[in-house]
Amino acid sequence: MTSVPSGRVTLSDRRTRHSWTVEVAAFRLSAFPVTQAWYAEVTGERPSTARGDRLPVEGVSWWDAIRFCNTLSRREGLTPAYEVRSGTGSADWDTTADGYRLPTEAEWEHACRAGGTGPRYGPLDEIAWYRGNSADAIHPVGGRQPNAWGLYDMLGNVWDWCWDLYDAEVYGTYRVLRGGGWSDEHWSCRASVRRRSHPTFRIDDVGFRVARSTPGAQDPWPA
Repeated sequence: MTSVPSGRVTLSDRRTRHSWTVEVAAFRLSAFPVTQAWYAEVTGERPSTARGDRLPVEGVSWWDAIRFCNTLSRREGLTPAYEVRSGTGSADWDTTADGYRLPTEAEWEHACRAGGTGPRYGPLDEIAWYRGNSADAIHPVGGRQPNAWGLYDMLGNVWDWCWDLYDAEVYGTYRVLRGGGWSDEHWSCRASVRRRSHPTFRIDDVGFRVARSTPGAQDPWPA
């Protein structure tokens, strides 16, 4: 887990053409996407299409990701962040919990930018696996250069699930994905790019990374 300092980030919505600034409290984020080895150790499952312990786990839904967070929290004696309401298709986030969770969209973008203001934290071929250099395959985590805060694969390789609803008015329960993947063109691998999908969706270029709140910090923007 890597410490991410507090700060602020401006998000925008293409449909409404609305932008808003979010204050982000300090938190911790996994330096790499969750790997297949880590996912298998915690859950006993290997859902990915490609196989390799250091490959990012993929083929995981948003629901799979939050269940992983809760299971990992319990294994480490932490308070689970999520209460999954059986039969309702919904979950609540306990923002006071010290367990693992998904980053919010604002946290993700703040962490990706690492204090920068440009669309990327370095030359794309040096920091990301994308359609232009991936040879149409997923790659082990940490194979490209990290950003200034020591976070790898924030762009490219696999999209990251975030906690937030994308646009409840139009898309209902669809959740936010960030970062671009190994099969995406260069324009999808930018800090500001947002994608959406149903929380049950599974595909071979979507994974996740985990966050934890810093003790004493108030979690931002609990969607």
